[in-house]
Amino acid sequence: MNFNNSADVVKVFCITNQKGGVGKTTTAINLAAALAALNKKVLLIDLDPQGNATMGSGVDKNSVHNNLYQVLIGESDIASVRVKSETGGYDVLPANRELSGAEIDLIQMEDREMQLKRAISKVLDDYDFILIDCPPTLSLLTLNGLASADGVIIPMQCEYFALEGLSDLVNTIKRVHQNINPNLRVIGLLRVMFDTRVTLQQQVSAQIEAHFGDRVFETIVPRNVRLAEAPSHGMPGTVYDKSSRGAKAYIEFGEELIKRVKKEVLRSVARPPQLKNL
Repeated sequence: MNFNNSADVVKVFCITNQKGGVGKTTTAINLAAALAALNKKVLLIDLDPQGNATMGSGVDKNSVHNNLYQVLIGESDIASVRVKSETGGYDVLPANRELSGAEIDLIQMEDREMQLKRAISKVLDDYDFILIDCPPTLSLLTLNGLASADGVIIPMQCEYFALEGLSDLVNTIKRVHQNINPNLRVIGLLRVMFDTRVTLQQQVSAQIEAHFGDRVFETIVPRNVRLAEAPSHGMPGTVYDKSSRGAKAYIEFGEELIKRVKKEVLRSVARPPQLKNL
């Protein structure tokens, strides 16, 4: 079965950062909700056994009958496992602690890093955007996510150690691009949890812009208590408090991503994706 995406289709995105606590899951949930609010059909895949993206979407991870684990080991398909986020307006492929066992089961499988891509290929036409919330470690699960994706979105805080971790992540993406997924490209870096009052954050932000240029999204997500409160209510921040600065930023980010995807399609038609400068 040929399940490679067409080179001119850019719709599957990994949201990843090997550093924990950088707003990765918050970005995945709120971007999914923002795109849904912009009338896009969205699937959010929770690739983290902690199941935070599942719970933050208003889906009880402990009550779902099947989850991503059954999909990865071939017992179920996405169409039969996905559930609706009633609060967010998008579909969720849920996860819970059971997903931890997939690491062991996948090792024994042929093409183990391609299991998620194979599953996604069957529902690719159902969605405008498929977002994958990756765990904060370079594992076989993360590798499945990167092998499935057309692009990577990297949320990051404007702090010194974040720059150090970014270098390692970019090297990982380059290796996957060279050895597993030649269509993979970095779509952009998203600055999150930004506090304009902190001089260091402003300095690091300027360094990121200078080094990565147009690979940095214009949207900046501010540090916002309403975004932090939303998951405990089982809903995205864009729904929990639409008027908050954080919610407005993610809606703006959704609009920017839609525009950037159109540019990426044109760029990929003109030439294959390159990762020399990121």
